[in-house]
Amino acid sequence: MKKTINIIIILFLLGCILGRSGFAQKHEKFAQTGFQFLSVVSDARGAAMAEAMTSLQTGSSALFFNPAGMSEMSTMIDVTASVNQWIADIKHNTFSLAFSPAKGDYGVFGLSAQSVNYGDFIGTSVVQDPNDLKGYQDNEIFSPSALALGFGYAKRLTDRFSIGGQVRWVQQDLGNSWITVTDTTTKKVSNELTPLVFDFGTQFRTGVKSLVFGVSVRNFSKEVKYVQESFQAPLTFTLGLSMNVLDLAGELPFNQALYLSVDASHYRDHPEQIKFGLDYQVMNLLSLRGGYVSNNFESGFTMGVGISKYGFSFDYAYTPFGVFDKVQRMTARFSL
Repeated sequence: MKKTINIIIILFLLGCILGRSGFAQKHEKFAQTGFQFLSVVSDARGAAMAEAMTSLQTGSSALFFNPAGMSEMSTMIDVTASVNQWIADIKHNTFSLAFSPAKGDYGVFGLSAQSVNYGDFIGTSVVQDPNDLKGYQDNEIFSPSALALGFGYAKRLTDRFSIGGQVRWVQQDLGNSWITVTDTTTKKVSNELTPLVFDFGTQFRTGVKSLVFGVSVRNFSKEVKYVQESFQAPLTFTLGLSMNVLDLAGELPFNQALYLSVDASHYRDHPEQIKFGLDYQVMNLLSLRGGYVSNNFESGFTMGVGISKYGFSFDYAYTPFGVFDKVQRMTARFSL
C-alpha cells in the first residue's frame, strides 16, 4: 500500500511540473525543432483515436506512443506494419515488433522502424552575376529521406505499475546545399544528421475498475545543427487517462467494450493539445473508432475501423485535413 501511494505521489508531482512548465505557457512556439517526421503517427488505430494512446495497452505499436504500453502483451509475438499516405504526397511507413519471452517474466522487448519518402526536388542556388535576370541556377535533383530505428523494453514492476523505454537512431538527409564563402566562391555542404532520440513512459492501473493513468516523454535528444542554427527533436510530454466505460454498466448481453481515452500533450514547438479517443469493440471482432484533437486547425476529427480474427487484424483510419484534403492510414497486425 505504501509503495502504491508513493507511485501516485510521484506521478502527481510529475503532472504538476509538466502543467506548470507547459500548459501555463501562453507564448507562441514555432520552428523550434527539427525531425518533424517523428511526430507523424502512421498507426491506423492510434490515428483513428486522435493519437490518445498514452494509457492504453497496444502491443508493439506502443513504441510509437508510450513504450510502457506493451508491458502487458498477452501473446509472445506482436508485429505491425503501417502505410500512411501523408499530405503533399509524402509517404510514411512504420514497422514494429514485440517479443515477450517466458510470458513476460523478463519483460517485453521491441523493435521499431519508421521511414519517410518525400519525393524528388530540383535543387537551386543563388547566382552572383548581376547580369543574370533569374538570380539563381538549377542544380542536381535530390531526394530528401528520413529513417528511425529503435530498440525498446517494457516491464510490469507490480500488478499495477509498468515502465518502458526506447532508444532510436535517427537519420535525416536533406540533400546538398551550396554555401557562399566569398563574393565569387561557394562551398558544397551535405545536410545529413544522425542523432540518438529517447522515449520513456509509465502506466499505472488505479484499481478503480479499468481506469489507467499514463505518462510519456517522447523524442528527447541533444541539440544538433546543419549549418548554423541548432535545434532538437520535437520533444513531447503527455499525460493520459483511459477506461472501458462499459465497466460501469454492469452485466452486458454480449461481449463488448467502449474505451475512452484522453491525452493532454505539451509540445516544444507548438501549442498544447487535448486529445479524445473512442474505441467501441464488439465480440473481439469489429472496432469502430473516432477521435478529436483540440487546437488543431486542419485535422480536428478522426475516424476509423478495425477487424480482428485468429490473431490477424486490419485497421483503417481516415482524417480530414482541411486544405490538404485527407490522410488515410492502414495497419496490418499479427499476434501469436
